[in-house]
Formats: sequence, C-alpha cells, structure tokens
Amino acid sequence: MDTTLQATLQTTALATTTLPRTQIPAERFDVATLCEAFQQTVTRFPDRVALRTAGGARELTWLEYRDQVRQFAAGLAGLGIGRGDTVALMLTNRPEAMIVDAAALHVAATPFSVYNTSSPEQIAYLVGHAQARVAVVEPEFLDRVMQAKASLPALEHVFVVEGEVPAGMPDVRPLSDLAVAGAPGFDFTASWQAVTPQDVAVLVYTSGTTGAPKAVELTHANILAARRMWEKAIPALTRAGRYMSYLPMAHLADRQVAYYPSLLTGSTVTCFTDARTAMSSLTEVRPTWAATVPRMWEKMKIAIEAQFAQEPDETRRVAIAAAVDAAIAKVRMEMAGQPVPDELAQACARADAAIFAKVRERLGFDDVDVLMSGAAPISAEVLEFFAALGLPISEVWGMSETATTGTANPRDGIRIGTVGKPLPGLEVRLAEDGELLVRGAAVMSGYRNNPEKTAEAIDADGWMHTGDVGRIDADGYVRIVDRKKELIINAAGKNMSPTNIENKIKAGSSLIGSVVAIGDRRPYNTALITLDPEGAVEYARANGLPDASVAALAADESVQRHVEEAVAAANTKLSRVEQIKKFTILAEMWLPDSDVLTPTMKLKRRPIAEKYAARIDAMYAG
Repeated sequence: MDTTLQATLQTTALATTTLPRTQIPAERFDVATLCEAFQQTVTRFPDRVALRTAGGARELTWLEYRDQVRQFAAGLAGLGIGRGDTVALMLTNRPEAMIVDAAALHVAATPFSVYNTSSPEQIAYLVGHAQARVAVVEPEFLDRVMQAKASLPALEHVFVVEGEVPAGMPDVRPLSDLAVAGAPGFDFTASWQAVTPQDVAVLVYTSGTTGAPKAVELTHANILAARRMWEKAIPALTRAGRYMSYLPMAHLADRQVAYYPSLLTGSTVTCFTDARTAMSSLTEVRPTWAATVPRMWEKMKIAIEAQFAQEPDETRRVAIAAAVDAAIAKVRMEMAGQPVPDELAQACARADAAIFAKVRERLGFDDVDVLMSGAAPISAEVLEFFAALGLPISEVWGMSETATTGTANPRDGIRIGTVGKPLPGLEVRLAEDGELLVRGAAVMSGYRNNPEKTAEAIDADGWMHTGDVGRIDADGYVRIVDRKKELIINAAGKNMSPTNIENKIKAGSSLIGSVVAIGDRRPYNTALITLDPEGAVEYARANGLPDASVAALAADESVQRHVEEAVAAANTKLSRVEQIKKFTILAEMWLPDSDVLTPTMKLKRRPIAEKYAARIDAMYAG
C-alpha cells in the first residue's frame, strides 16, 4: 500500500495549507490566443494565487505571474527569439516551467518540453529536430543536455533554473540572467498582441511505429478550440478552481488539465516536482478537476480497500464491506438502465452519509467537479468502485494530434467499457476498416517538417486518421476495440514505440535475431528475444562451443550474459520508462511467413502475445 496515501486516508483533520474553496462564478469570454486569455485573466484576478508549490512555500499571484512572464519575454526577445523560433524546456513541474513557456508564447515563439527521463541521444534528436536556440534546464538534467549539445550547433543558449552553474560549462548561465537581459525598448503589450491564432503554441513529440518521434504542431487556435469543446461538454470546467500539475509537461495531458485551462479560468495550479507526492497532497489542494492515468486510480483503489480492511472494529469493518458491495450493485443497475429498489437506494444513501462522504473528504475529493481517466484503458472494477464512493470517473479518449480533444463519458451518463461520446463540435466517424476518424478545429496543423506523415494522418477532407479501431453504438458512445498503430501504452499511460526499443537492442549484437518489446498496459517493459541462426554459428565458433544450434545456445550461460549486456547497452540509449527490465530468450527459430512473422519478416504482434502469453506473464509474476 502507498504509505503516503495511507497517511492521507488516516488523517481526519484538514491540512493547515488547504486551499480556499472560494466559488468564483464562471465568466465566459472569447479570446483568440493563449496570450490574450492570460492577460484577461490577470485583469480579472490580479491578487488570486496563480501558481504555487506543494505546501505553499512559493506562491505567485496572477499579477506576479504576469510580471515574471514580461521579464522573461523581454529576455527572449533580447536573444532574438521570436515568431518561428523554438524554446526547449527540460524541467520538473514547477512554476518556472509555466512562466518560461508563457514568456515564449508572448513573443510568438514555440515552446516544447523534453521528457525528463530522456537520454542524451534522445535529447539531441528532439532539440535538433525542433532547431531550438534556447534551452531551460533543471540542474539534475544539465549533464545530459550538455552531452547532447555537443552535436547541436544551433543550440546557442542554455539556462539552468536554479543553483550554481557547474565549473567548466561556460555556455551555461543561470535563468536569472535571462530575466534581466531584456531587449532595450521591448514593448510587451505590442509583442503579445502581435501573436496570431495560427502561431504554433507548442510542439508535442509523440512516438511512432517507425521509432523516430513526430512533432505535433498545435496552434493557439487548436488549443482554444479544444478547450471550448470541453467546456461545452462539461460547463463546470469554466469555473476558477484548483488544479494539480504533476504529469510530464512533455505529455500534452498535463498542459491541458492544468497549465492551459488555468490561463482561461484563473484557476490556481499547484506544482509537484515529484509525481509520487501528488496523490498524498490531495487534501491540501482539494482539486476541482482531476485527470490522471488508470494506474493512479488503481493504486488509490488498492489503498482505500486496504484502509477499509484495517478497520479494527469488526462490526464496522463488515458494515463497510457490505456498504461497498451494495453501492456497487446500485451502480451496476443504474448503468444498465435498471430501476434501483427503494430499499437499496435508501441503504446506499445512509452509507454515503456515514462512510463515503468522509472518505471523499479525507481523499480531498469533496469539492471536485470532474474526475477523468485517460491515456490507457481502465478496468470496469476500478470505475465501479469509485462510482460507488460517489466519485464517478469519466473515461475519456483523445490524442496529441487532436489537442486531447475526443470523447468523454458524461458524469450523469457513464457507460463503462466506452470512452463516451464525441465532444460538441468534433465530428467522429468510422472508416470502412473500423478506424476512428475525427475532424474539427482542434485537429493539429500538422507534423513539423514532415508533410508526408501529415498527409497520411489528415486526409484531403480534413479527417484525422487516429489509428484506433472503434465502434459507435446507437446512442453515440464510442468503444475502442483495437489499435492499428503498433504503440505500447503502459499502465501509466506513457506512449512508446516498440520498434524503436527493439531496434536499439538488435543493434547491440549480431547474435540477436528478433526482439518483441512487451509493455502494453503493463507496469514496465519486457522482451521476447530469439537468436539469429547465422549469428549463432559465429558466436559458437568464436567462443568454442560445440553446439551452434539456437536451442543449445539459448540455454548457455555465456549467451545469457551476452544478451544481458546488449540489453543494458540499449537501455542507456532509451528513456527510463522505455527500458527493458526483464527478457526471455526463446529456444526456437522464427521463420518468415509463419505464425509469428510475415513473409517480409515483420512481427505478428498479437499472435506472438497469444502464443507466448505464459512466458510473458512469468516475466511480470511477483
């Protein structure tokens, strides 16, 4: 059980740093850019807290936020950064990440975030592809960035966000230097007013099946259109509330559930540099909107159930278990459209008042408008459990290419097993092969410097081909049944290219034949590995082994060590989340045009997963 979450559940008194529950009426207003939204929000809520760190050690009002954005915008302009330029950010979730990002927007530049787990090789690719001239970096990531910089002549300026600049790095300066290096005569107002809806507001790098990440270009217009669609579907999202920023900003989800909506609503964003502490701080923040990946909801369910089981009073423990069972039964009836017997409804109402309301308060979800789960499928058991506690979770679907706009289960009409209905303003249909197609103002402008991939993704009629195979029922609910794209989406919702991982491993040894990276809906990545017949002969000869057969070598300890070294070497070129934690060497040959390979030697992933299910499960056992 997560001890920090357990402590949260055991706490009966509210944290002393609990944020105020001030209900600020929603005020809808039309804006053309994120900069205009930011400026109007500053005018509306100058003294309201805009950004803060967990525990409240740092708090910035909207007016203070604006002043810092102005300073950094002037500094960027002084470096010659403007429309068309890109700014790389490799930061934890902290106020500076949003301040510098907003400053780049205010000079019509395009910021983008790099995953903090990225290797020097990956950093070099992303920053080089984006042609960033400026990078703002956390101290702990500086060494990797500087290793990458050796192959990035266009990267002129590297700023470290805090602490002393390490000796021997003359190209690195403290971020404070940028704040005071403003261009003479810089006109902040004229600068942000010159930003257009068509300016690219962010690059989001998303892994593809070919391995090389593609850069999704989203304009100010795309992001604002997405937000308007969400607000039409869920009007409660227009109120000035309390948000949490803890997911990687390199993933669009954090930007869309914290940073961007706060610019429109005046909501307070609490930043967590360590995502592991976020769930234990719910009582401090008391979020009005919480969206996360299935794994977080699963861990919370486990923690709550463990706390219920630890109730020392047996009578109360039995009563709690019975109340949960009754509430789940009620949820299932409601979702099936069946009438709920009066006796059951009354029992559940009593349980809610006596038990579940207190659980919601202790969790910090007693003032929440919306709970969401996305990025990967979530089990029905988790959804039913939280709905029973009076915390219905809306499973949603979206993608970076649509600015996370897609489908959502309405709070009062959740259908488990579906990702809900299309958001208002987004057209959705199925292609002949069942692929889900979407069209609307939130769809990206394209992939940066990649017209071929853009044309593959968006057809001549403007339909975005999502790569997901779906079904749409008579009531308009969408069910995702398969993915055409060969992507791994792990239990935490991180998208990864299996081909990229596999190629890194195969590149490390001629002895390795086929590699299948496994990790979809799993907590970490594993691999099935076969040996190359020709490489096996060569390896046996070089190492004096009498039997060069694949079956014999697969059982040889020296081969196991050799493959371990190849996997370890590949892992150094992969981000932490992509790395292979366990692998299995198969004592067999894979032949073309078989049950595991196509005639052209491409992997048949689903048949492989089915054929080797027991071997795969064994790598995750325990």
